[in-house]
Amino acid sequence: MKYQQKKKAVLLLADGTAFYGKSVGYEGTAFGEVCFNTGMTGYQEIFTDPSYFGQIMVTANAHIGNYGITEDDYESNGLKIAGLVCRNFSYDYSRPKAQQGLQSFLDDHHLVAICEVDTRALVSYIRDNGSMNAVISTETDDLEVLKARLNEIPNMKGLELASKVSTAKPYFFGNPEAKYKVAALDFGIKRNILRHLASRDIYVKVFPYNTPLAELKAWNPDGYFLSNGPGDPEPLTEVIAQVKQMIAEDLPIFGICLGHQIIALANGIPTYKMHNGHRGINHPVKNLLTGKDEITSQNHGFAVSRAEAEANPNIEITHTHLNDDTVMGLRIKGKKCFSVQYHPEAAPGPNDATYLFDQFVKILSH
Repeated sequence: MKYQQKKKAVLLLADGTAFYGKSVGYEGTAFGEVCFNTGMTGYQEIFTDPSYFGQIMVTANAHIGNYGITEDDYESNGLKIAGLVCRNFSYDYSRPKAQQGLQSFLDDHHLVAICEVDTRALVSYIRDNGSMNAVISTETDDLEVLKARLNEIPNMKGLELASKVSTAKPYFFGNPEAKYKVAALDFGIKRNILRHLASRDIYVKVFPYNTPLAELKAWNPDGYFLSNGPGDPEPLTEVIAQVKQMIAEDLPIFGICLGHQIIALANGIPTYKMHNGHRGINHPVKNLLTGKDEITSQNHGFAVSRAEAEANPNIEITHTHLNDDTVMGLRIKGKKCFSVQYHPEAAPGPNDATYLFDQFVKILSH
């Protein structure tokens, strides 16, 4: 069923800049930090990635929705973005395996989305002025009313969001007869991470983000995984202290994205909010241990301080971003602990970095 795009809609940024478009379908008002993703494909994986919780997603690709929604491409139990802004929205889809169209999927989750926005201008504006809070609305175009409501929304800096997306109780993934057992702390874990671990003869027990170390140990795992997730890592003080203890005990640890940042913080290395973050599926990263470059999938708005990492005698920087020299990977000298800022499991994105899961298995086997 096609929908007539008649309802006007507006995107208002925290600095007062407004962009206009039309409603995709579901009407309402939504708030979040506006950011953009440059991926040409993979919108379902992006929209269901818990790391995007609390964010209004701007898709840089001009066409969104043309291949629909399929059960296989969920990265969590449902939609996680706060709102959607795009250029051309496709109500029709042509993928044979799709179960529904994107428009009905957004309606099912009560997600406010607007299209016919000049996304090239919007992405350029965010690049120049940085990610910031925003509101999208199909209910009113009164900017003063929207600005007053927007001013009440907390800034992403200092905002703890892992608790909003973490599992409420432990669950298992993979083969119970697998060779290895890994306890995963869920800060917003993606399903493709679990698939990669399970495919390497690992049975995973996923725990709530704040599970005490004693409870993790009670399962007698061979190693520990710290997942990706949304928000600022610094407010997770209890988790950081626990990871510090895990490192001191030389437990095998692999961290991705937010997990990587928590490992850094556990070593006294601060994080900072980036100007507009890295969100896309073609980010170039150099592996400093091998000298090889890889194209990676990334989704983060915070990063680890390079100066502090370089000054820490216990830390080795293993990966670096070739565009802006940000820290992309760490290992702790003399410990079975390493991490990367990007997403080796991709979904969406290339598979250049899947070797990191094999690296984790080698640590588990020793």
